[in-house]
Amino acid sequence: MPKVNTDSMPNDLNTLSLTEPTTDTIEVNVTDIPLSLYIHIPWCVKKCPYCDFNSHELPMDSELSMYEEYVDALLLDAAMQQPLTQGRKIGSIFIGGGTPSLLPIAQYQRLFTGLRSCFEFAEDIEVTMEANPGTLEYAPFSQYLEVGINRLSIGVQSFAADKLKVLGRIHDPVQALSAIRAAKAAGFVRVNVDLMHGLPQQTMNEALEDIQMAHDAGATHISWYQLTIEPNTVFYRSQPILPDEDNLADIEQAGQSLLQQLGYNNYEVSAWAGESDKPCRHNINYWQFGDYLAIGAGAHGKVTISRNDSIDNGSLELRNKMEDDLLVTPGIYRFSKSRLPKDYVVVSSDATKESDINQITPKMVGWQAIDQEELVSEFMLNALRLHGGVAWSMFEKRTGLALNSVIKQVNSLVAQGLLVDSDTQLQPTVLGQRYLNQILRAFFIKRHLDDCLIAARY
Repeated sequence: MPKVNTDSMPNDLNTLSLTEPTTDTIEVNVTDIPLSLYIHIPWCVKKCPYCDFNSHELPMDSELSMYEEYVDALLLDAAMQQPLTQGRKIGSIFIGGGTPSLLPIAQYQRLFTGLRSCFEFAEDIEVTMEANPGTLEYAPFSQYLEVGINRLSIGVQSFAADKLKVLGRIHDPVQALSAIRAAKAAGFVRVNVDLMHGLPQQTMNEALEDIQMAHDAGATHISWYQLTIEPNTVFYRSQPILPDEDNLADIEQAGQSLLQQLGYNNYEVSAWAGESDKPCRHNINYWQFGDYLAIGAGAHGKVTISRNDSIDNGSLELRNKMEDDLLVTPGIYRFSKSRLPKDYVVVSSDATKESDINQITPKMVGWQAIDQEELVSEFMLNALRLHGGVAWSMFEKRTGLALNSVIKQVNSLVAQGLLVDSDTQLQPTVLGQRYLNQILRAFFIKRHLDDCLIAARY
């Protein structure tokens, strides 16, 4: 990426009027919206100093029964959310964490048997599992495939031993390479490798070597993103020395050039699909503002309800936790689950009868309709991460808002060369990709501006 010269930014880039609430709406057909499932496995061997995800170190006295209880909770959670499918098939599943590869294969067998009895899977469903090299030494790769997991995302972060130590990773470079090669040898056709750049005292050559080693080891997809220091992390309290802005820009530009030379397609801000692979369907669904159910401690979901009878009132949790008027009102909703595994598991495992309603309800800790005035900013925040953009028709189909609700902002951004001038496609230009946060300012209501711009860094 070229160095950013703020003096050369479009003159009125920071003076765009922020989106005002709109009332222009159209009917949304939920059957047109893809549905995914996110599963959260919250444990890890060791919490990394940069990590702000909902992850928890394994208890010293952990036993196999802990995993069994957690899977019981996941399956109960899934059953309670089944009505939210509204007749749709699950097109993709993403198992994140934490470290999902810590869950024993026997529990994955139980989990997927239960999920298939609860949901209808698409015939070509994509199922991704995150894995860390330090937990894959004896991983049953072939059994993962048999269960139905057909895509791995391996959290390497770096192949340099000193960088791994600084990042608090439990694996070494040899284990990282072995994990990628073992996955490929077992039959995984699609293997993503997560790599960070902008690491403490990292040189350009070191960053480029990480990319080359991932490619040579067999990565078919690379997620290459800059280390950011987030609140509530060890690095935030004791910040390491990172490369300066000029060096960061040089590293990013050189890394992007190398990835292109190696045949990877940069379809999203930090996602690169190799020639033999394709974009991650699950993440594409996020960025295209699709729906996704979510099970597991701290999991977050989004669902569209398009008609009054779309939710089965027999679902105990949904009937009793949410207000009745929310469930009968068409709209787009977000929900979340209890963050602590002990809360999630205790609530779920004890709540197996209709008389246990009060124990079921705490597991759903958030259920909130997305206001019309927020839908524009949320859609744009996701869709504009895609370098190829999305069809304008998708804006109406996914938000229920008419295109005239954003026409003023779009015309201004097109005039400045930040959005492609197209009647059919919402897409950032090359310049717009460089100034993505500035584009997003045009679509944010003021009270959500700061939070949204922070989120856009990921």
